[in-house]
Parts: sequence; C-alpha cells; structure tokens
Amino acid sequence: MHMLSTNAWEKRGHIMTKQTFMKGTLILILAGLIVKILGFINRVMLARIIGAEGLGLYQMAVPTFILIISLATFGLNVSVSKLVAEADARGEHAQVRSILRISLVIVSVLSILFTTVMLLSAPIISRYFLTDERAFYPLLAITPIVPIIAVSSVLRGYFQGKQNMTPTASSQLVEQVIRMFTVIILASWLMPRGVEYAAAGAMIGVVIGEAFGMLSLLFQFRRQKLPKLFRQHSMSGLLKHNRETFRNLLDISIPVTTSRIISSLTFFVEPIIVAQSLLLAGMSAGAATSFYGQLAGMAMPLLIFPTFITYSLSVSLVPAVAEAAAQKNDKLIYRRIYQSIRLALVIGAPCAVLLYVFAEPLSTLLYNDEAVGHFLKLMAPYSLFLYFQSPLQAALQGLDRAGVAMRNTIIGALLKTAAIFLLASRPELGVDGVVLSVNISILSVTLLHFFSVSKITGFTIEIKEMIKVLISVALSGYTALHMTRYWSHLMELPQAMVLGICLALFIYTLLLIWLRVLGKQDVQRIPWIGPTLAHFLPRR
Repeated sequence: MHMLSTNAWEKRGHIMTKQTFMKGTLILILAGLIVKILGFINRVMLARIIGAEGLGLYQMAVPTFILIISLATFGLNVSVSKLVAEADARGEHAQVRSILRISLVIVSVLSILFTTVMLLSAPIISRYFLTDERAFYPLLAITPIVPIIAVSSVLRGYFQGKQNMTPTASSQLVEQVIRMFTVIILASWLMPRGVEYAAAGAMIGVVIGEAFGMLSLLFQFRRQKLPKLFRQHSMSGLLKHNRETFRNLLDISIPVTTSRIISSLTFFVEPIIVAQSLLLAGMSAGAATSFYGQLAGMAMPLLIFPTFITYSLSVSLVPAVAEAAAQKNDKLIYRRIYQSIRLALVIGAPCAVLLYVFAEPLSTLLYNDEAVGHFLKLMAPYSLFLYFQSPLQAALQGLDRAGVAMRNTIIGALLKTAAIFLLASRPELGVDGVVLSVNISILSVTLLHFFSVSKITGFTIEIKEMIKVLISVALSGYTALHMTRYWSHLMELPQAMVLGICLALFIYTLLLIWLRVLGKQDVQRIPWIGPTLAHFLPRR
C-alpha cells in the first residue's frame, strides 16, 4: 500500500476551503437550532409517551453512558481539532495524516475496552448504585453507541481542525432526524411491556441516530479522496513512526478527558446522591425518581436549549484560537474570544429572561406539569453563566491551557456534589436544594474560567455593552410578560405566549440596533441572507 506524497495531494486540489471563524460558527448555530428544535420536540413527545417515571429511568442511564463515552473518546475531538489547525497553519499536511492515524488507533482500542466494561457493569450499576434495577435495560440498550461516537469524534475533530464546519453540521442534522423517528417508534412499541422497556427502546433509537450520523461523516470524509492513512505495519511500528504525534495528542487529551471524566462522574454520581439525599429528607424512592425525571428530563432540556449556540462557538473557537496562537497573533486571539463571548451574551441573555418569564406556562404547555416551572424559574437567572461556560473553556483549550480548564471543572464538580448532599438532605429545602446546588456549580465554574482567560490574555468584558444588552432584554421581557397576560384573555395561552415571545424578540432586536450593539458588520456575516440584511442596518 502506497501513500501519496503531500505534493501530489495538493496538486489534485483536494485541500478543503477554510471557512472564517464567524461563518463556521453561524453554520453550526443554524444546524444546531434545527437539531435542538427537533430534539426538543422529540423529548416532549417521549415524556408524554413514557411519563416522568420512564424519563427518570432514561435519564438515570445517561450519566453512565456519558462517562464511558468520555473515556472512550479520550478528548480526541478537541485535541485532533487543535493539532490539525496548528499543522494546517504551518503547512504540515503529512502531520495531519499522522494525527488521524494515531487518533483512530486510540479510539479503536478504547472502544473495545469500554464497550466490554459497560456490558459487564450494567447489572451492578443498576442494582447497587442507581437504586432502581429497571435502569439495567436502558443501560444495556445504549452500549453499542460507544464505538460509533468514538469514531465520529475523530472525524469531527478533523473537519473542525480544517475549519470546515459543514460536515459536522450536516451529520448532526442526519443524526437528529433519524433519532426523532426511531426513539418515538421504539418507545411507543415497547411501552405496553413496561416503562423500563420503553426507556430501553428510546435508547436504541439514540444508537441508530448516532450510527447514521457517523455514516454521514464517513461519506464526506471519503469524498475528500485523501491519501490512505495506514501502511502495512504493526501497532508498535505505527506508534514508533508517530511517537511525537502520540505525545502531542496525549498532552491535550489527558486534561480534556480528565475534565470530562470529572463532569461525567459528577453526572453519574448525581442521581445517586440526589436519590439518597432526598430519602434522608423524608421523600420516597418513587417520588425521588419522579423528581429527577422532572429536573433532568424536563427542566434541564429547556434550560440548556440555547447551548447549541455555545457548543457551536466552542467547536469553532478551539481551532481558531489554536491557529492564531500558532501564528503568534495575540490581537487575533483576543478578537476571536471577544466575538464568541459577545455572541453568547447577545443570544443567551434573551433566552435566560424568556425562560424566567414563561417558566410556568411553558412547563404546563409542554409537559402538563407546573412543578417543572418552579425549578426552571430558580435556574433561569443563572443560565446566562452557563451559556458563557463553553466558549471560555474552548478558549483555554485552544491556548494550551486545558489543564487550567480541568482544575476549574474539578472545583465546580466538588462544590456541586457537596452542595447536593448538604442542601437536598435538609427537609425544609429538599428538591430546591438540588436546584440551588446546580446553580452554585454553574456560577463557580464560569467565573473560574473567565478569570483564567483574563489572566492569560488580558481579556475583559465591556461593561458598557453588557449594560446595553441587559437593558434591552429587561424591557423586552417586561413587555412580553404583560402583553401575554393581556392577550391570554383574548385567545388561548399557547397563541398568546408565542405572540409575546415574538414581540419580545422584535423589541429586543430593535433596541440592540438603536443602542448600536448590533450593526451592519455583525449581520453581513450570516450565511446567505447576511449581505442583504446588512443594507438596512447602520454600522455600530
């Protein structure tokens, strides 16, 4: 098997065209919006099919599978993205192939190992840790997803490092569309057998969706007509020829993976500590499971709905910052961090206010459960800090400070775990203690990330611009609340609420333009329609 030379590769013209940082981000945001809407519809339909108890069983399995995925993927999506961007900036195309070779070998070995671990440990975890043996079925059903996500993470990292976000965006769309149908069909089909089987059916639907997403990435990878990645030599020979690449991957992957493991362990331990703490507070096991379904399966999806924006920012920001750092361009580093935080603020602030204002009616409308609105209202004010978290962490990773991000994550996880145990076990707080603990964790990690980025780059938030955004969002939220109350006497609540939200967003946009927060140069970056819209706006 013969590998093409780098020059031959270049002559064939198969090197991908880069997208700008903002264009790549906006492509991911548009795809992410569609994915989130479909995913949210899917979650609402699933909640109506399997109920709070079934959703609780489904959610109990999720932390375990996320922990296993964190171990199997080994943070390679971030490290591959960063190293490919740096190699590309230096014109080292052979190094890109080396990064891909070693990454695929690592995930193959880890996938075999951790799929086996998950299969063997599922009965033990469900019986002794999750306090509900029925969680065994969704745990078993999700196991095949491990190698699928592991391979997908490397392919996504490659495309992101090339600063081509289209394959990632399209694979997410394929995955979510397939998942939407398979989850609902399988959960409905298995519900007559019991909620545990319905939850397992939903998990199988997730696996099928991920498989189609991986096939989409493989198809687009093959279309690049890249040189063959592997020569015919042994594993030891492969590592010997790519030792430096292996070491560079480990330098990034170990702290990234440790951060994810800490988050996953916290997520894994969370339902256990929540259940045990609420039992100490006098709540029954069934009530604790239902509460966890309300919090993790109903309130949290609403709260994290806007995080497709921050995910898109973080995916684009790691290679963008890494490329600027490789070029030793400090001004470009600062500008890209500023762009990402500014976008998170402008989009995240109205989301936080609208979630607070419409907490109860949204919960009643979507879940027919007003109690969810109470939890959502407690968490909504802190959600803006959550939306800042991903881009700040991505900036640290792009700046070779993944270890700092890991330390901050560990501190937040320890605070959250301790707070749940201390607050939720108190009868006067109970379930509210769990919600307060989540808020403490969100706030602490975001502030630690911000101070770390500020110390390294000198980055600061422009207070004047933040005040303008907060004034705009407060006025639009206040208007939406009162107009919705008025319209609810004239029409059904859902219609009144939709009108109220649309009015709020319209007023918010006008205020941003009037206060010169949003201008011509911001809008013209939007793919397809941006240049046309820019003609109608002043410069800020």
